[in-house]
Amino acid sequence: MTEFDAKAYIKTLTTRPGVYRMYDAGANILYVGKAKNLKNRVSSYFRSSALDSKTLALVGRIADLETTVTASETEALLLEQSLIKEYRPPYNIVFRDDKSYPYIYLSSEDSYPRLAFHRGAHKKKGRYFGPFPSAHSVRDSLNILQKVFQVRQCEDTFFKNRTRPCLQYQIKRCSGPCCDLVSPEDYADDVEHAIMFLEGRNKAIMDDYANKMEQASADLNFERAAQYRDQISHLRKIQEQQYVVGDQGDIDVIAAVANPSGVCVLVMFIRGGRLLGNKTYFPKTRLDETESDVLDAFLPQFYFSETRGSEIPSEIIISAPVDNRTILSEALCEKAGRKVHLSDSVRSRRKRWLNLAKTNAEQSLGSHLASRNNIRQRYQFLQDALSLEEMPMRLECFDVSHSSGEATVASCVVFDQNGPLKSDYRRFNIEGITPGDDYAAMSQALKRRYTRLKKGEGQLPDILFIDGGRGQLNSAQKILEELQVEGVMLVGVAKGPTRKAGLESLIVSGGAELDLPPDNPALHLIQHIRDESHRFAITAHRNRRGKKRTESLLEGIDGVGPKRRRALLRHFGSASQVRSASSQELAKVDGISQALAEQIYASMHNQ
Repeated sequence: MTEFDAKAYIKTLTTRPGVYRMYDAGANILYVGKAKNLKNRVSSYFRSSALDSKTLALVGRIADLETTVTASETEALLLEQSLIKEYRPPYNIVFRDDKSYPYIYLSSEDSYPRLAFHRGAHKKKGRYFGPFPSAHSVRDSLNILQKVFQVRQCEDTFFKNRTRPCLQYQIKRCSGPCCDLVSPEDYADDVEHAIMFLEGRNKAIMDDYANKMEQASADLNFERAAQYRDQISHLRKIQEQQYVVGDQGDIDVIAAVANPSGVCVLVMFIRGGRLLGNKTYFPKTRLDETESDVLDAFLPQFYFSETRGSEIPSEIIISAPVDNRTILSEALCEKAGRKVHLSDSVRSRRKRWLNLAKTNAEQSLGSHLASRNNIRQRYQFLQDALSLEEMPMRLECFDVSHSSGEATVASCVVFDQNGPLKSDYRRFNIEGITPGDDYAAMSQALKRRYTRLKKGEGQLPDILFIDGGRGQLNSAQKILEELQVEGVMLVGVAKGPTRKAGLESLIVSGGAELDLPPDNPALHLIQHIRDESHRFAITAHRNRRGKKRTESLLEGIDGVGPKRRRALLRHFGSASQVRSASSQELAKVDGISQALAEQIYASMHNQ
């Protein structure tokens, strides 16, 4: 490829806003940026002075450059974020967080609405409260809602098939709407108070309960008055436990901390005046980034994904000013469909929140760096234990899981010098072997994995750990020799006679057996990757076994194809519930006639 002629290219550029993309000699995208003026912004990379060393390293790799003109800066900002998400360029700050945020879902259109944990797209009709920073904070809130308001949280299939109240009613966590133990009016009142709680209107709830308690007492309905008294007591305890922060409203407080060792961004979630918790991010950066630069990259990626919109709060407080504040504010308002305040200078209570977020970000970064340094120390001890000339950079470990040969799954987990590299984890559904033959299962997984790596679909490890003894190790060695994989050290991790942690033996392929002391950091690293591969294999096996067993109960029944199987499982909730249903109940499912229902019943009961 001919050398990139920056001067000639810049002469062709427009002064309009847009997005530019930089490529290396292999046509791999290096960096995506936005510009108010494309010509000025792109030319700034090719100045003869005032560029830092890392930016010079980026420019030195540029072999091609493309631009896209947009109608406005806001449009350029949104296009930039979509391209960063799609290509994940190495020189952009990329925040890796593929999980959607959890919510509390209220099925408000039901006669007796339910509250539930929800994660994912908002497709169901109803109300969504959140986002919450973690699943724990959602479940904590749901637990409080159960205690105070007794709104049901059971699945609809469970609710519709009750003939007597469940344990939740007995322990006063539900008012029993499934068995008409509460009137629709009283239940609607409880739901309304739950909504008020989720919206942060606790004082209004307590005032309402106090009035109702006095009225019930005046009517000599002392049992009802005692119930209101207990609910007020629960709410006061929640407030005493600092669950309520103070001011009303939805606010995100975002603090960035950057130093030569790393970067941390912490988001503190305040919803309805309540501090729900925080979430931290540790992006990898290639360029010399300030806290403002980090926030400039973080805010669009955090708020402009497809699943966000209603999640954008009415106010966002940030720890440092950003260059694109006006454009960001306009884009946030457009995305949310309402006014969104973006502030970097605050006072009073908001200032204390921001200071709290900064303190937590600094502590999180310190803990993260300490953990990373601890991992590096373990790698150094591993290098010494195995007498390696260089420190290993990439480790892989395989394990096999099954239940008496059923639904065999092999796992492959990958560690680098930052710890577990979950994006590179793989699992293999094992087929065509004698049930329970772990050697054959391991061989099949290794052959599939390293055939792909030999084709260039991934990176070979420095060390391959096999969860097993010398037999498994020899089997793995044959596979690598057959595939002509070189430069990978094989190590078997054999459990000791007592199978206790710390008593493992390491068997190096072609070498002696190593017995490391229980307090050796290298052994701790090996135990970590071995346990992680074991966990990953068991999880994959259980998922496969559960799916297989669910499907197998309904498969093979004449007249029941995928559509009817899905309808049955949707109606009853599980295959075991389908099996326990009568033919009359089966016939209530859409698409299931009485004759087919009797056939399904007979097939599932071997009649």
